[in-house]
Amino acid sequence: MNPEPPKGVVVDDKKINISNGDVNGTVVKLDDQLGAGFSDVEMKKIISEKKEDCSLNSAEVNKIGESNAKEVNHQIQSNGTNGYNNYMPAIKAQAHFPKPQPPPQPQPELERSQSVSPAESMPSIGKYIKDRSTTLSAAIIKRLSSLTEDGEDFVVKNDSLNLEVTEIKIPGVKVIVKLKSEDERFDLKGRITFFSRSNCRDCTAVRKFFREKRLPYVEINIDVFPKRAKELVERTGKSEVPQIFFNEKLLGGLVTLNSLRNSGELDKRMRELLSQKCPDGAPKVPVYGFDDDEDEEEEEKDELLGIVKLLRQSLPIQDRLIKMKIVKNCFAGDDMLEVIIHHLDCGRKKGIETGRQLAQKHFIKHVFGENDFEEGRHFYRFLEHEPFITACFNFRISVNDSEPKSPSFLADKLARLMTAILEAYASDDKHHVDYYRIGKSEEFRRYLNLTRDLQRVDLQLLSPDERLAFFLNLYNAMAIHAVITIGHPEGILDRRAFFGDFQYVIGGYPYSLSVIQNGILRNNRKSPYSLVRPFGNGDRRLKFAPAKVNPLIHFGLCNGTRSSPTVRFFTAQGVEGELRGAAREYFQNGAIEINLDKRTVSLTRIIKWFSVDFGLEKDVLRWVMNYLDTTRAGLLTHLLSDGGPIHFVYQDYDWAGNL
Repeated sequence: MNPEPPKGVVVDDKKINISNGDVNGTVVKLDDQLGAGFSDVEMKKIISEKKEDCSLNSAEVNKIGESNAKEVNHQIQSNGTNGYNNYMPAIKAQAHFPKPQPPPQPQPELERSQSVSPAESMPSIGKYIKDRSTTLSAAIIKRLSSLTEDGEDFVVKNDSLNLEVTEIKIPGVKVIVKLKSEDERFDLKGRITFFSRSNCRDCTAVRKFFREKRLPYVEINIDVFPKRAKELVERTGKSEVPQIFFNEKLLGGLVTLNSLRNSGELDKRMRELLSQKCPDGAPKVPVYGFDDDEDEEEEEKDELLGIVKLLRQSLPIQDRLIKMKIVKNCFAGDDMLEVIIHHLDCGRKKGIETGRQLAQKHFIKHVFGENDFEEGRHFYRFLEHEPFITACFNFRISVNDSEPKSPSFLADKLARLMTAILEAYASDDKHHVDYYRIGKSEEFRRYLNLTRDLQRVDLQLLSPDERLAFFLNLYNAMAIHAVITIGHPEGILDRRAFFGDFQYVIGGYPYSLSVIQNGILRNNRKSPYSLVRPFGNGDRRLKFAPAKVNPLIHFGLCNGTRSSPTVRFFTAQGVEGELRGAAREYFQNGAIEINLDKRTVSLTRIIKWFSVDFGLEKDVLRWVMNYLDTTRAGLLTHLLSDGGPIHFVYQDYDWAGNL
């Protein structure tokens, strides 16, 4: 009778998994935490071949299994406490692993005309696997913890400083050992908190350190939670970030963190300060719905709101036939003028001026967009009655009637808020975005509140650079919102809904991703495979388009796919330089490949789709050369200078999500 393996041991042909010293049949997997590092483990062994009798009775196997489990567990705990070692302790080679035996009665060699049915061959294969697994199990259980056997060592090479799982490869066996995480080794009961700002390099370094160490932390970004800036000054006496706290104790900034880490004192300080439960005096964790800044708590009411409420109640709003079209929910301008004059007890001129103010603040719109407000038989409707309004994802039941905020303030706040979201919920290189966690975050809730302030904002007050940065950032933020709400587009119809139907109302007008890219940033040019322009003649959104199309905008727009440029958010002060940096990164990461022998240049499909923005193909190569590294620029110069033909190939576009 074959010996029974001890409890907790499962032999699966060539795989045995060890987790925290216990042998089991479950492969250990890490949580998908951003910033985690993984590396393979290389092993070398020299095993002298010896024969050994592996027949053990059940009692001996159980005894050996219990002893080995304890010893392996002790070895993992004693050797896994230092997260800075590059090498694990050597484990002695097992010199007496039995060699696999062939099946006792192999099938005779068949002629070409003969065949063996699966039913006939399965008993032999099954018996072979069963015998081999039992033999290997008995030998491994007996010898696994014997670290002083004759023979050479297994050298376990670990290239990662914070490897969570070490994989040991032995011929015929696969062993996976799960090491204790950083917080388990330190028995972490307290809380690590640090104050930060968006676009702060030192804050990024602190965040990366905690991620690599797999240490849980709470980040308080004072661009997201502005009221916490006062607390930062009260606790530290300064406004600089980052500032790190272990429970209620101030550790310091990045310089202090690096100093403690380099001196080896960091582990000691963590054990001292974080071994106790976090007291009430520590910085509080930001809570959903709290820490709102003042402009969210006390929004200023628009001075015209009283008149607007009166008009909503007094005017006869109904569907009308105007210019052979059915126009829904509209009212006559003359009727509105009479109500204003009667309410304000003013003359006709003052009434007309008030009507124009209502139109300029986007409370009302001409049904055909012909004017702001004019005396005569014209028809208007309130913004909340526009046909597109219910399809806008920043509209909630009613229009935001608060006094419109400064567009510069809103644009800057949007950029800071979305940058904070990326820093918290995207990988360090921004190639992978955790949309699920973003959708559940307090930061994203605040972003959604911010989008309501855009409903009646006056974009004409923005400078050209502010407008460029605003629309680039709005596109990238809307793309993230669209992925969270309707998911990544999987087919042509999904892409139409994603780029065309997902809209915001901005300054009284609807904007989709396609409208922003092709109507605004590309100055009303047709989108790929489209026959019409985004805007018709007289569309008032045209005044926000730049006079000249900048082809660099294509490398600042991220639609949430793997082939799109990396998601980022721009500043009004440095938008041109930041776009050049985005283009340089995109081309140096595979958007162009050059084969000198075949005289072939492979370009991103974005160049083909928007070729009208880039010019002729050879002109594109000269333009691209400004954003290449020295090697590729040299190859491209050689191709262009010798006068020979150049073959252009366009890469396939990967529509899968950048998850």
